[in-house]
Amino acid sequence: MKKSSLSAIYSALKGIDFDTEILAELDKEIHKGDEAKAKSAEGYAVLHDIVMTALSMTSGAVTISELWSSIEDDASAQGFTKGKVQYGLTKLWCDEIVKIEGNPNTYRKA
Repeated sequence: MKKSSLSAIYSALKGIDFDTEILAELDKEIHKGDEAKAKSAEGYAVLHDIVMTALSMTSGAVTISELWSSIEDDASAQGFTKGKVQYGLTKLWCDEIVKIEGNPNTYRKA
């Protein structure tokens, strides 16, 4: 069941003073992944700083491999992989990054 559906059910049941034990279980189910999401977001914030600093030091666009080789020590120490760097560039920070299509694609700060 989708989180939005569970939230709607929770709100409706809460509005009619439904059994608090069941409401507590629903609330727990709705928020079960929140802690992991917050931890992941904190990690990606650290990675963001590492990546943006590295991109600021380059004179042009770089491939993921080139970027990774320049930040590997710092990023690996924080538990990140090359794939997570690519995810950050293409999904999380796409408003701050310019992707230049090619074979391979290259990236630079916007």
